[in-house]
Amino acid sequence: MSTHKNHPFHLVDVSPWPILGALSATINLVGLIKWFHMYDNSLFLLGNVTMMMIMYQWWRDITREGTFQGLHTYPVTMGLRWGMILFITSEVLFFMSFFWAFFHSSLSPTIELGMTWPPKGITPFNPLQIPLLNTLILLTSGLTVTWAHHSLMENNHKQALQGLALTVTLGIYFTILQAYEYVEAPFTIADSVYGSTFFVATGFHGLHVIIGTTFLLTCLARHWFFHFSCTHHFGFEAAAWYWHFVDVVWLFLYISIYWWGS
Repeated sequence: MSTHKNHPFHLVDVSPWPILGALSATINLVGLIKWFHMYDNSLFLLGNVTMMMIMYQWWRDITREGTFQGLHTYPVTMGLRWGMILFITSEVLFFMSFFWAFFHSSLSPTIELGMTWPPKGITPFNPLQIPLLNTLILLTSGLTVTWAHHSLMENNHKQALQGLALTVTLGIYFTILQAYEYVEAPFTIADSVYGSTFFVATGFHGLHVIIGTTFLLTCLARHWFFHFSCTHHFGFEAAAWYWHFVDVVWLFLYISIYWWGS
């Protein structure tokens, strides 16, 4: 039977990773519930380990398909681009719900909050201290990832490597500073709607920074092994788009929650 195809599309081979990924996610969820109710996180950790192993092998196969087997043709790449655009759109709507909750509560504080914002008893962060430093860090990381992208398009391997390494370093630095801020916070997630909206919004953003840093770190490793060229590097472009999205969300968080909300 001939394996020749008369179309530019990629029909994926049979793979065990989707069903195994779904099973590991189920183990993760059940383990989380067990941790909440029985204070035992062993099943949750098992689910995390199996999920990370499956993710690594699944993405390894996709890297092989796109890099070595030449299966990511122009129509396939366009499909991937639209998939990433729609994913980032869904993330925008995800964060809109947090901003909606924050402004709904802050623009018309209820009597339970003392009819004031921030609520009585809450000491907000000084927006000119760690939050401002974190803003400068993320804005700088946006510049370094753009520098890496332009260097890659100009076939400058060394400068692209330097730009990516700087971006990953700045992402890690941001995460460390935010963790320190949480440890030193004068209020908790249980302190009225202010604490809830603050920690949920900034916490999910911090999670996205960790994911984006991991994404860029993967691109750094792939670039080190010459997986990208000036005309074929959508994996890096997707990571850069995601990182710019994270930057923009932080600007809205800083202006609305840290500066205006305090």
